[in-house]
Amino acid sequence: MSETGIGVALSGGGYRATLFSLGALWRLNEMGILGKVKTITSVSGGSITAGFLACNWDLLNFDSRTGVAGNFPEIIAHPLIQFCSENLDVGSVLKGLLSFKDTIGDKVAKSYDKKLFKGRLLNCISKNAPLFIFYGTNFQTGGSIRFSQKYISDWRLGINKNTAIPMSKVVGISSAFPPVLSPVTLKVNPADWEKTDISSSHDVVRLKSKLLLTDGGLYDNLGLEAVTKINKEYSHVICCDAGAPLEIKANIATNWAGQFLRMTDIMINQQRALRKRKLISDFENTENQFSGTYLGIGTAINDYKYADSMAKDSEITAALSKISTRLKAFSHHDTYRLINWGYALSDTAVQRWCPELVGQGTHVNSRQWPFIDYKL
Repeated sequence: MSETGIGVALSGGGYRATLFSLGALWRLNEMGILGKVKTITSVSGGSITAGFLACNWDLLNFDSRTGVAGNFPEIIAHPLIQFCSENLDVGSVLKGLLSFKDTIGDKVAKSYDKKLFKGRLLNCISKNAPLFIFYGTNFQTGGSIRFSQKYISDWRLGINKNTAIPMSKVVGISSAFPPVLSPVTLKVNPADWEKTDISSSHDVVRLKSKLLLTDGGLYDNLGLEAVTKINKEYSHVICCDAGAPLEIKANIATNWAGQFLRMTDIMINQQRALRKRKLISDFENTENQFSGTYLGIGTAINDYKYADSMAKDSEITAALSKISTRLKAFSHHDTYRLINWGYALSDTAVQRWCPELVGQGTHVNSRQWPFIDYKL
């Protein structure tokens, strides 16, 4: 793996995020960028894509000249598309409600294992792969918890280097959107936690033995903190955001339930907006040592002012950001258009703002829609 220091962050958003980020990574691979990435961080639905990519990294055949893995569609894309044709959320809710042992989130994680990860563990990720960081949120400490092939970390608890954890459990934690799909329980040996200078709750044994965890998006819904906080480690950051933009509504239910739901939507939207603005500010600040690009599912592709964009803004592209945040199968139209939209935005965003990343000999102009019948 190259030491160019490229960081890629994949946001949440259910299957919508899984498919949108798949399209973005598909194009990054064709541009010879994927094989040079140092770190991939992910949240929620983006973690489904990242987790499957991590588990199968060694099966990708990267060309020594172009850096392109020609078998990306068959190894990564097609199995993920098949997985996203499964309905998981409703069945998991019903099973979880009837279970005396597992939470609903635990049932979702078990479905991930049965249908996608097949017993693979976090620590089995290849040494040749980038560092994969999966974000969760710790209900007990109120902080972010990170899972990678090297460690588990919660700044209040410390560092835990025992990463023999099912990948399905890790992705289940990252995508356990509350209150329905969470929490996911994680039992670990409290002795495995190493104290750090800032781990203020390290001595509370109960916090280190049975963790109650939920969606990483509660704390960092773009998964950016690890690749932007210490910016000397990265020359470029690419942020792929599949979060649904806040819907403007003239009529709002003012009962308690309606206000609570609207309040939650506003807070989530504001957190995403703050992190996005900080990222763009970092790109524009000449004192920073990294550049990069942002692509969002609700982005107007025309705003990039890139003459050779594959797509134009339309009612179809605008509707893609409004697809539900569910672990529920979409129509073929929505599935293939989400992938194509991620692919087209990735192409435009990189070519416009960091064309220096594109590998030599990758034949940029020979790009093709992943699904030509659903081009945008």
